[in-house]
Amino acid sequence: MGTMLMDFFGRALLFLTLTFTLNFTSLQCLKPGDDTLMQRDYLGLGTLTSASQFYSLRFTRMAHDHNSGRVYLGITSSAGWFLWLANQNTPLLKGQAKLVIDDYGSLKIMYHNDKEAIVLYSSQAEQKINASATLLNTGNFVLHQMNTDGTVKQVLWQSYDHRNYIMVPGMRVGFNKLTGQNWTLTSWTSENTPATGSFTLGVDPNSKEQLVIWWNGTLYWTSGPFSDGSFSNLNATSGRNINTYFTYVSNENETYFSFNSTSSPSPYLDYIGLNPFGQLYGRVSVSCRSARVRGCVAQSFPTCRNQGAYLSITNPQSGNMSPPKGYKNKEYDKLSLHDCGVKCLNNCSCFAFSHTNDDNSGCQIWSRGSKFASSNYGRPIYFIPGNITTNGGKSKANMRKLWIESVIGGALLIPVSAIVFYVLWLWRKHIIEAKQKWKRKKMLYDIGGIATPSQSPVYSKRKRSKKIHTTKYGMHMFSFESIESATDNFSSANKLGEGGFGPVYKGQLLDGREIAIKRLSTSSWQGLTEFKNEVKLIAKLQHTNLVKLHGFCIEREERMLIYEYMPNKSLDFYLFDSKNKILLDWKRRLGIIQGITRGIVYLHTYSRLTVIHRDLKPSNILLDSDMNPKISDFGLARIFGLKESKQNTNRVVGTYGYMSPEYALNGIVSPKIDVFSFGVMVLEIISGKKNASIYASDYPHSLLGRAWELWNTGKALELIDPILNGSCDVNEVLRCIHISLLCVQDQAEDRPTMSDVVFFLSGEAIQLARPKQLALFPHKKNKSICPIIDQNVHSINSVTISTLSAR
Repeated sequence: MGTMLMDFFGRALLFLTLTFTLNFTSLQCLKPGDDTLMQRDYLGLGTLTSASQFYSLRFTRMAHDHNSGRVYLGITSSAGWFLWLANQNTPLLKGQAKLVIDDYGSLKIMYHNDKEAIVLYSSQAEQKINASATLLNTGNFVLHQMNTDGTVKQVLWQSYDHRNYIMVPGMRVGFNKLTGQNWTLTSWTSENTPATGSFTLGVDPNSKEQLVIWWNGTLYWTSGPFSDGSFSNLNATSGRNINTYFTYVSNENETYFSFNSTSSPSPYLDYIGLNPFGQLYGRVSVSCRSARVRGCVAQSFPTCRNQGAYLSITNPQSGNMSPPKGYKNKEYDKLSLHDCGVKCLNNCSCFAFSHTNDDNSGCQIWSRGSKFASSNYGRPIYFIPGNITTNGGKSKANMRKLWIESVIGGALLIPVSAIVFYVLWLWRKHIIEAKQKWKRKKMLYDIGGIATPSQSPVYSKRKRSKKIHTTKYGMHMFSFESIESATDNFSSANKLGEGGFGPVYKGQLLDGREIAIKRLSTSSWQGLTEFKNEVKLIAKLQHTNLVKLHGFCIEREERMLIYEYMPNKSLDFYLFDSKNKILLDWKRRLGIIQGITRGIVYLHTYSRLTVIHRDLKPSNILLDSDMNPKISDFGLARIFGLKESKQNTNRVVGTYGYMSPEYALNGIVSPKIDVFSFGVMVLEIISGKKNASIYASDYPHSLLGRAWELWNTGKALELIDPILNGSCDVNEVLRCIHISLLCVQDQAEDRPTMSDVVFFLSGEAIQLARPKQLALFPHKKNKSICPIIDQNVHSINSVTISTLSAR
């Protein structure tokens, strides 16, 4: 009996010992000096150090910010500067955090007692995989999938693709044409606040052979053309035993510049940074910067600032100035000091500004008439030159001058007003017509980025020029004469089609480029909003699967969009025509699906703006000479907030048959409405049939209803276009049908993201979920829906022709 008890207690003790050991070793803190994070480890209070000892990865606070409790995970150099921050816009406010790799290869920051996480990389693996992350000597933190023998299988993620404000030798600035990945530098809000600022350095999407800096999406600085390792306005500087230079690579897969160093490089010096004021520093020298013109791009300010006004934060008053209550609101709280100065310069009544937060962010502005008394204030105030108003004789003189000017102006106002009212009464009809024309021209010139029509060569009294002007959006503003010449005076022989917005013509420029011209009707205001939206939006987008907009023409009250010419017209021209569809074999259809996917992923994820198209359909998918797809017609597109999961709109636009139920019925806007449209298009591409309205009562006759019925009865192959004659890969077709059904599920949260779709299309080994109920019936009606009605008119060139219903 005693032996049995001893054996029982021995086994129990052994079990408890093993359990404790397993739990302890399953997740343990890194050892000092480690450069690799394994799945059994976590990074908490410790440090991950590169083999060279120059870079380290750890949780830290900003140097000035030890009292706020804001914690960041970042890679720092031994010289003290940050190379990369994982959570620059989402600092951890309290509690201990740790960096881990889960069993499926996902890299995440766990905090709040492991109840919440910031996911840096989300693995889509269905089974457990071996993974580890290493901080390399280059400062790149790389997550690898490992083979069982300890060798690297593939790179899953790397910090170099998600940089902040600084780059070191080996990093790239440019874009990947296959994945849509953009490599850019983005400034901080201030020197002490790592939140995303308003300046971005990237490759010019138009010329591709120069670097540019955008300020809130507006062109701010250009490097000039690239030649022999440097630019006309930007040079890499070399020092003792150090040689630095730029290299340029452009091929069918990617376009980028890289910064390089040879001959005993010094990591303390070899970097390039972008500061919160849009200036480059480090191992570079920059030319072409002045008070009124920075980087060869003139900054536009109101006419009231023509004399002596510039944005140069070099005139702070002493810290003992106590200002009155200035203008503040919540939307100014996160502005950078540069953005605050621009706010002031664009407000003619503003004469001073300052930051509101201890980290030099936030904004407060003061209007004329404010006085400053001497007391301890503690932060600098920046005055616009020529508008300083402080206590003393100069202030009284300015106030006296302002009072006299006001009295004289008031005395003159009465007779002037009488004359104006008399003219308005006498020539009411003519004044109204002139005012309407003026408003139209002003709106059109806002698109072109020109201050006023009177300053434009288009409306000057001088002889009109056929020169092509470039706007602040980087688009060309074509003269009417150049388009008239390109289309042979808009001859009927060059007319490609007619739509709700007007006719479409083919043309050829003097340099030989073939173009397509969408000429909006000059007698109607219909489509003006879409016209302005497309010009401003597509100018900022650049991808191999997006149609290129060369520019526009707004002379003589014309509204014309000039696109690249698509010789193979649009997808619906082939897909729904019994004779033309024979040109679309399965290999070509699959390539079109993949190309559309890459284009949408770029819009949703990798472009500088998160864009929702809202009108994806075959007539808006154009085909180039090699039958590669290009998404077109961005007149209805909408910019989506980076921190928003969905928005609401009272103006529902789109095409029945491609609109998701939550958008059509309730006006809910999210990237998932494009996912739904994509799913419908995939079914149309596979079947060669057009989807009927998803709101029809006889749903089995719609394509969605038919696909759902065949899928559930195991007859999905009957959906394949008969013209393919069994020549397609059955497994590929079934997988595409499966993916499309996931995309058209009734609930938006059940649909995958377009990034997921890319992953699903990448290999057959990926297990797909079973689709839930499809969006076959509306749940309620909404009288405010005014969608674009698809009238089955296919696009004949690079312009999709749709008709707007009354709004």
